[in-house]
Amino acid sequence: MRDRLPKAAVLALAALLAACVTVGPDYRRPPTALPATFSAGGAAGGREIQADWWKLYGDPTLDELVAATQANNADMRLAAARVQEAEGALREASGSLYPEVKGGVSASRSRVSQNTVPTPIAPLVRPQQQILLSTGYELDFWGRVSRLNEAARASLLGTQNARDVVALTLASAAAQTYFGLRSLDAQLAVLERSIKTRSDSLDIARVRLNSGLASELDVYQAQGALSDALVQRRDTERQRAILQGQLGQLTGRLALKIAPGDLFTLPVPPTPPAGLPSELIDRRPDIRSAEQALIAANAQIGVARAALFPSINLTAGLGTQSAQFSDLLIGSSRIWSAGLGLDLPIFDGGRRSARVDQASARERQVLAAYQKAIETGFREVSEGLINVEQSGATEADLANRLEAARKSLELSNLRYQSGYSPFLEVLDAQRTANDAELAFVRNRQARLSFSVDLMKALGGGWTDPAAPRADVLRDPGRRP
Repeated sequence: MRDRLPKAAVLALAALLAACVTVGPDYRRPPTALPATFSAGGAAGGREIQADWWKLYGDPTLDELVAATQANNADMRLAAARVQEAEGALREASGSLYPEVKGGVSASRSRVSQNTVPTPIAPLVRPQQQILLSTGYELDFWGRVSRLNEAARASLLGTQNARDVVALTLASAAAQTYFGLRSLDAQLAVLERSIKTRSDSLDIARVRLNSGLASELDVYQAQGALSDALVQRRDTERQRAILQGQLGQLTGRLALKIAPGDLFTLPVPPTPPAGLPSELIDRRPDIRSAEQALIAANAQIGVARAALFPSINLTAGLGTQSAQFSDLLIGSSRIWSAGLGLDLPIFDGGRRSARVDQASARERQVLAAYQKAIETGFREVSEGLINVEQSGATEADLANRLEAARKSLELSNLRYQSGYSPFLEVLDAQRTANDAELAFVRNRQARLSFSVDLMKALGGGWTDPAAPRADVLRDPGRRP
């Protein structure tokens, strides 16, 4: 007669499976009280996000530096390894949704005591061979396993978004460091011209001294001004070497050497459109990561609540058993087992309910962090728009100041050589022109850096199909 499970047990098991419920709150995105638009912005245009935003600057060296940074930087390798760990955790959690099947083969010999069995009806030495397949499965009646799987999936997505945060941060750091390097190249060019101008002034002062048209004071003042420019150049060279070393660390190329370049060939990308919707910050990877952490914390509440209810476990085994190896495959050697276990919590001193309270409190903490991330993102976008807009307007004022300083220096030199003004007037004009040149260069660097800040704040830049690829603003007149 064939062994079989009672039909009533099968029907009861089907009823249990049909009655499975998932305890704990289902995730719903919390509302955020944010303005519908940003107050600052540029001309109307598209609102797409571009992943390789650094290519807007049209600089092959920058493209190579960003690519090397994302490929070689230790932080990127660390973030990638964390993603792989989270993927493994998700596979482990997903595996809990299925029964675990084990197989085993055993062979043993044992002897029973003759004193305990005075008249044995079987041999005292008893061999046994066994082949067995066994399985055990926790019936996910309250949704504990599915909530664990939900939390693991959210953790994986959050880790992937955290990796995107690292990639965006490294790309931004590489771009801004590179812009700083190019700014120092431009400042060195300014200082070289300033050194040339002050050296010429020193020669003129010496000629006038030898001709009896000037005093030694003019020579000393000219020498001091020249030495000051030389010190500025040396300090700028030091800063450039430091930035080049920082780029080497970012890219994983510690011996990196970058030839001098022209800051003013780098375009300033177009400003995003006016009234950019605040929902755009939802694309920021840090905000997405914070939301996935909230989803995982919400699922953990369900895991803790499921522990308050009974757990149901199913076990089964199927195999053969015989004293002789040759008899293992005959029908009479077949063995099987099936069982159902119920683990009912009765009293635990409030430990399980305390875990529910802890999970709920952690969810509220993560919720606050998520809301803070959104508020921070909105503020950073607003500040980025303001900085880009104001630094662009400042550039025009600095250009006017620079043009006036150059003309003033030219006229003061003519007046001094003609004997109409003291050398102090020339020194003042030289300092003013040098400061104006450097301020113009530094503002251009600031504009480029602010544009990177804005792209980072928006989660990766933007594209405007109605506008040119980039709006290149150059220095009116001759470049510094």
